[in-house]
Amino acid sequence: MTLEMHDICKSFGSNVVLKSVGLSLEGGKVCALLGENGAGKSTLMNILGGVLPADSGEILLDGKPVLFHDPAESLSAGIAFIHQELNLINDLTIYENMFIGREIKKKNGLLDAAEMCGRTQQIFDKMGFELDPNTMVRDLDASYKQIVEIFRALMMQASIIIMDEPTSSLTDSEVERVFDMVRTLKEHGVGIIFISHKLKEVMRICDQYTVLRDGKMVASGAVADITTDELAHDMVGHDVRTEALQRQREVKHEVLRGEDLSDGVHFSNVSFCVRSGEVLGVTGLLGDGRTELFQTIFGVGGNYTGTVYLEEKTVRMKSAMQALRLGIGYVPRNRKENGIIKDMDILENGSIVRLSKLVRHGLIDRVRQNTEFDEQVRSLHIKMGKKTDSITSLSGGNQQKVVLAKWLSTGPKVLILDNPTQGVDVGAKEEIYDIILKLADTGVAVIVLSSEAQEIIRVCDRALVMYHGAVQGEVSGNTMNEQDIMCLATGGSLLENEGKTYE
Repeated sequence: MTLEMHDICKSFGSNVVLKSVGLSLEGGKVCALLGENGAGKSTLMNILGGVLPADSGEILLDGKPVLFHDPAESLSAGIAFIHQELNLINDLTIYENMFIGREIKKKNGLLDAAEMCGRTQQIFDKMGFELDPNTMVRDLDASYKQIVEIFRALMMQASIIIMDEPTSSLTDSEVERVFDMVRTLKEHGVGIIFISHKLKEVMRICDQYTVLRDGKMVASGAVADITTDELAHDMVGHDVRTEALQRQREVKHEVLRGEDLSDGVHFSNVSFCVRSGEVLGVTGLLGDGRTELFQTIFGVGGNYTGTVYLEEKTVRMKSAMQALRLGIGYVPRNRKENGIIKDMDILENGSIVRLSKLVRHGLIDRVRQNTEFDEQVRSLHIKMGKKTDSITSLSGGNQQKVVLAKWLSTGPKVLILDNPTQGVDVGAKEEIYDIILKLADTGVAVIVLSSEAQEIIRVCDRALVMYHGAVQGEVSGNTMNEQDIMCLATGGSLLENEGKTYE
């Protein structure tokens, strides 16, 4: 199937979101759809997926014009949309998820489990994947959940699949598994629209690209004819920095230290310290225990042994509120689940942890609340409409800035950032890096937890590399490079890595 979208326009009131945008795709090809958060990618795909109507323009499938009034019509035409938040039910088996809403029944009205299981197995065999249809979805890792979503789309006869940030929360090995699936889909003539901020992945798996900026298509072509730097330039409209961002600053007294921390499950015998004005990185492969370690320090983990010192005084956090009172902030890795409150507006999300300090005579001081938040908006360059708009009206990068604003408003001594740029575009990443460095300049001790080696290299003064819940080694200076980080993250040592070269 071939897809053509011509002169697509869409406005929400006075806000023009898409301005004569076009996109084309042939069967068996992967097209990267790129752009900063808020560039119009989601709106364009929601029009293709039947979620939103276009104001003008046309969609052609195999040369014939089509008009979708709802997602069911789009799916019936062979277009499947796999969203970033997967729509699987963990407490059902794979085959039950495959047939949700389309269950096969026997003549007596009972579900025909054997038939559904058999058809699921048939598509697994066709695509060359070994999965048991009776496996509970909760027992699958993230990559296999992605693959089940893909199989479900294929079972609905999808010829075009839209994949929205399919690798944003996957490990390297899981990414490879999904890429294997994508290559298999190409061999079967399926066209894929691949939405991602990870330009290195785009270069590996995509055949062509379309870049949106401020609602306009600004570039398109073959991936083989462009570089990641050129793609980044097209996305943001200017050259994007790639150099290391560390700078000389006065590193003062020790602020936070952990000694021999263990929880018996996720981390063991971990010791570290971070000083005022320092950016400490903690990295490794996903599942290495770093998130659980710092959640525990923040007071939202389980029981542990060992000792935590805050400014040389022994502390034992029993809640996030206690950590907050003592000057520790934590920006979680999953913004949509743990960072924002979807039922609250932008202002409420940005000031919620300060509310207890804003109450006077039993009422919230609204003037002070607005004044303090306005300062954060200016400082963090948050792009938004009205403060009373829903937090979900913001792009991912601006949502992340609001989450940062929430914690910065408390004046933390220590700020823990767990994958701070996950799901944000290259331009927003640079802005968040600048925020991190400015915090360090003011004396805040910053801890950056990240799976991206380049992020650690660019923004951190030094980094601990974890492996199976333990600190495998520390990198800084000349050893702060991808090769040494990966060596430690996979259980090696820097001594063993000396003299090795990598392709």
